[in-house]
This record gives sequence, structure tokens and C-alpha cells, in this order.
Amino acid sequence: MRQDSQMLLTPTEMALADSAAVKKGVPAVSLMAAAGFAVVEAIRRRWSKRAVLVLCGPGNNGGDGFVIARLLHIAGWPVCLAFHGDETSLSKEAMHHFKAWQGRVETFSDALFDGVELVVDAMFGAGLSRPLDARYRDMVNSMIARKLPICAVDVPSGVDGSTGEALGQVAPAVLTVTFFRKKPGHLLFPGRALCGELVVADIGIPEQVLADIKVQTWENSPELWCQHYPWPRLEGHKFHRGHAVVFGGESTTGASRLTARSALRIGAGLVTVTAPSRIWPIYAASLTSVMATSLDEGREQEAFAELLTDARLNAICIGPGAGLQGEEKTRTRHAVLSALATKRAVVLDADALSAFAGDPQTLFDAINGSCVMTPHEGEFARVFPEINNVHATDKVTRARLAAKLSGAVVLLKGADTVIASPDGQAIINSNAPAHLATGGSGDVLAGFIVGLLAQGMAPFDAAAAAVWLHGEVANVFGIGLIAEDLPECLPGVLSDFKQRYCSTEN
Repeated sequence: MRQDSQMLLTPTEMALADSAAVKKGVPAVSLMAAAGFAVVEAIRRRWSKRAVLVLCGPGNNGGDGFVIARLLHIAGWPVCLAFHGDETSLSKEAMHHFKAWQGRVETFSDALFDGVELVVDAMFGAGLSRPLDARYRDMVNSMIARKLPICAVDVPSGVDGSTGEALGQVAPAVLTVTFFRKKPGHLLFPGRALCGELVVADIGIPEQVLADIKVQTWENSPELWCQHYPWPRLEGHKFHRGHAVVFGGESTTGASRLTARSALRIGAGLVTVTAPSRIWPIYAASLTSVMATSLDEGREQEAFAELLTDARLNAICIGPGAGLQGEEKTRTRHAVLSALATKRAVVLDADALSAFAGDPQTLFDAINGSCVMTPHEGEFARVFPEINNVHATDKVTRARLAAKLSGAVVLLKGADTVIASPDGQAIINSNAPAHLATGGSGDVLAGFIVGLLAQGMAPFDAAAAAVWLHGEVANVFGIGLIAEDLPECLPGVLSDFKQRYCSTEN
């Protein structure tokens, strides 16, 4: 995976990009000037001329603030610049722009906000990894109390650009301007919510600098996986498009039916739901294009293993509605282990994960092929308690650790879903709307993934594609969405996606 435009740079990686740009002949003072100019342009596009307070800190973020104050003043805006820190510790480029400011330099105080209509937060950038000192906290608290519109430089002060963590109180920005590439903290909550509108500005860093930075994190976008999307071929037939199996639950039959229909909608050639014979009539009566097979009463475990001896069943999904009560849990665990033993593509969702709470190593030991796990935070805590407790850190790190430990692609669900591969690659998804949080939407997502796996898509790509399409369908449908709408609205989204991102020749 390359796709430079979707790369997310940690603050450390951004510093490497800055240094590489300087080595290639771009003066650091010019990069800072370009950053300040970009913020001013974004401000002038959004707001009319008004009284501005520019708050500058002691690092290069503050240096950007000096440029912003000077350029806004030249443009005729009433500007107040306030700085807190040791002037002698400023970098050469920050000192250059500090000296270029010809006006007064105020000290931090709440009175500075009187009569102000816009605040530029240039106190700290994405590299901050500790809570703010008292003087800066006071200014943040004043910004929150005054409820003034804020334009943040790089990130709102107090947000960790690597993790999105709020390191104490943070004044939310209406607009955030960052440079060259987004940071993970722009997409991970709560950072994402605190940034407001996000603008990524080109400040003259050559694209070539990315070649020497081992970037491992991307923002999810079709550019990452569209070339591998399994479109139907003119000469193909249903057997070319794979045969997905969904393990049908006994007490919550709707979940596995949603999964099966979603696998079919996303293009699997054949989909079968298999369920205990006593509830098989429910599936048989309600499914049409999806086939339903029964597992003989009293020997469900053996019957499921026998079903999987058919090598044409090339992708298996277990979990949605599978059940955890009494004998259901035993059947669910057995089904998972039988599926993994085939070394075919497997999606483990919901109950398939919770069934191994307290015994996750048995699950990890059984993973020896293509496997995608799709936990939400609660299920993640059950299956990866050590990671969740000992490594209680950002979502990307937790997902990466879980993928490495389990050997599976881990899709950690949420408003900022993260997909991580055992090799350390990670993708953050950012297109999911709030109304996607509805019962059954996770079952649909599992169906999208297993349907793509059945068609031969690699697990990491299939997970990323399914998550993005899941969010895109919800965006297109809008408010009022229920889970059943997702597979039904998918064809129109796929058609638009193909036109926008993919070659017409397949």
C-alpha cells in the first residue's frame, strides 16, 4: 500500500518530513511563512474582517502564530498578539518571525478576550504529549467560557496529534488548519470532534520526502483498495464469485439473515445460511436468494464440520446472532474452531468473539489463515483484556497490538473505526455518519466483509472497503436509516463508486 495522498503522519513523522524538506533546499523560515499564510487564507475565506486575538506558544506552532498576526495586520485586521514563553528558546525561524512582528506583544490574561471576535490558537501543535501548564490552561478555560470562534493551528492546543487524546481541557475549534498531511489525531476521537472543519494546506514540502518515511497509517479511501475491488467479469459466473457461509443463530435469527443478505448484495455468487434443524424453517421461509441448510438435531457440531468439507465454501462468517447462552456458546466456539481449521477466509464478529472471553489464547492459536475480527469496544475488552488494561492507549495502537497478537486483521469498530493488520499497517475510517449507529448495522458490515472475501479480496483490503462502503451507504441514505436499508441501498453506491474511482474495463 502506498497512496501518498491518504497517508497520516504522526508528529514525529511530520518532523522528519520538515527536516527532509529543509535538506532538499526549502528553508525552514519559508515553511513557517507558508504555514502562516495558509492559515490566514483559510481565515479570510471563512470570516470577514474582525478583531483577532492570536495566542502564541513557545514552539514552532507559536512561530506560525507570529506570521499569522503579521499578515492579518497587513491585511487591515485589528490584531492582538499574545505570547507566553521564553523568547531565547525560540527556534531560529520562529525568532525570525517574532522579530518581524512590529506591534505590541501582550502577556496572557483573560482581559485579552474583551472585544475579540476571533481567536487564533497557536499555542501548541500536534506534538504535544503532556497536559498544558497552568498559564495555558487558564487561556483554554477562558476560550471555553467566552465561547468565541477559534481557528486552531495544526490542532487545538491540548490535543495529542498521534492519538486524538485530549490532554485535559481543550477549547474546540471551528476551523483547524494543518499542513502537508493529516495526523491520526485529526481522525481519532475526541480529537476529530475538537478540530471542527479541517483544512490541509500545501506549504511547499516536496512529496518525495515521503519515500524515506516508513508510514504505516492511512485514512480510509477507495484510492487505497479500488484497484483490487472484485467487479463481475463478462465471462464470469456465480461460482467465480465465491460461496459464503453464514452460521445462523438460534435465538436472534435476524442478525445472521442481515449478514447473509449483505454478503449477497456486495457480490458473493452464492450465500448459504446454516442453522440447527429446529429453527431452520424460520430461515427457509424468510430467505429467497440466500440458501438455507439445516444442521441435524443433536449433532449440529459434527454437521457443521461436515458442511465445511466442501471446498467451494470459500468464506465463512460466524458471530451475528450465534448465541452465548448454555449450549449455544459451546456450538459457537466449535463453529469458530471448525471454520478456522479449514484455513479459508473467516470473519469473526460479535458472539464468535465473546465466546472466547476468558480463553482468548485458544482462539488465537486456531487462527492460521485469512481472518478478520470485527469487535466493538466491549468485545475487544473481552478478547484482548491485557491490551485493553495494560496498554490503555489510543485506538490505533490497541488495534495494532491485537492484530499482531491474534494473527488476524482486527477491525475495531466505532465512529472512528480502525483496521489493523498483523504487519503493523493501519487504516482509520472517517466517513461514518452518526445515524449509522443503529441495531444490526454491525451484522451488515460483517456480511459486506465476508462477501468481499468470498470474491477473493485480501482480508485487509476487504475490511477497509466494507467499512468505507458501509459509511457511504449511510451517508447517501441519510437520517432514518435502519440496518435493512444498508444492503438495499448498496447497489447505487457501488455504481457511483465504480464510476468515480475505477476503470470502466474490468
